[in-house]
Amino acid sequence: MIFHVTYISQGLKINGYLALPNDLKVSLQHLRSYFPESVEQVAYSIIPQTKTLDNMKLPGFIYCRGGIGRFGRVKMHWIEHFASFGYVVFAPCYRGNEGSEGRDEFGGRDQEDVFSAYRIMENLPFVDNGRISVMGFSRGSINATQTAINMPNIHKLILWSGVSDLGKTYEDRIDLRRMFKRVIGGTPTKFPELYEVRSPIHMVEKIQCPTLVIHGTKDEQVLVTHGENMIKKLKHYDKKATYHRYDGYGHHFPINVHSQAVKKMFQWIESN
Repeated sequence: MIFHVTYISQGLKINGYLALPNDLKVSLQHLRSYFPESVEQVAYSIIPQTKTLDNMKLPGFIYCRGGIGRFGRVKMHWIEHFASFGYVVFAPCYRGNEGSEGRDEFGGRDQEDVFSAYRIMENLPFVDNGRISVMGFSRGSINATQTAINMPNIHKLILWSGVSDLGKTYEDRIDLRRMFKRVIGGTPTKFPELYEVRSPIHMVEKIQCPTLVIHGTKDEQVLVTHGENMIKKLKHYDKKATYHRYDGYGHHFPINVHSQAVKKMFQWIESN
């Protein structure tokens, strides 16, 4: 089951998606007590359930989308796949995206939209609030890392094809420079601090939970050096860090490789 939900973050109406394993029966009326603004079921079917629920509290998984605006929208087939592993999945769209109010700041005040999503999830009666992990894809790695640091009860952090140094992204991606100057307020040379506070590699010392870095070596949108530098920094500070490197693959993996990567990711989440 997948639901389109609207919730409040700093007074703004933010859209998102909540995916539940097929065997978890939750009524719309029940969900409305947690999403009073709006909740409606989306007509998507869930991949067959892979584990028995037995009315136990389920682990949670927050998926932080990539991109901005129309680019990098929440991928519905991803969240249904994640839910098929027996997880309750929450995917915030962030302010200014996919019909949400406000303006996306690419890791600025939009970070609160993920914090708010986490607070809702940890209070859902069918979620084990001690087992909520957060995954950021591409730009979403910024929001995911901010959440792992500011919400100390986060179980595990996953950075998939993730930006680790936004200043480096500005240099690498000439096509994004105009957007960065508009959204962030200027260049890394003029406002280095605005890029540093949005860069996971400058947040490493504050990360307390185990971290998984997933990256393809042929990624042209977020170069593999982002993942490699992030894992080196994590290990330098003796953080619990794991690297899943995918040789020869780009920003998005082929469906069969992606499926295996998701399976391997959840195996890591469930490991000690």
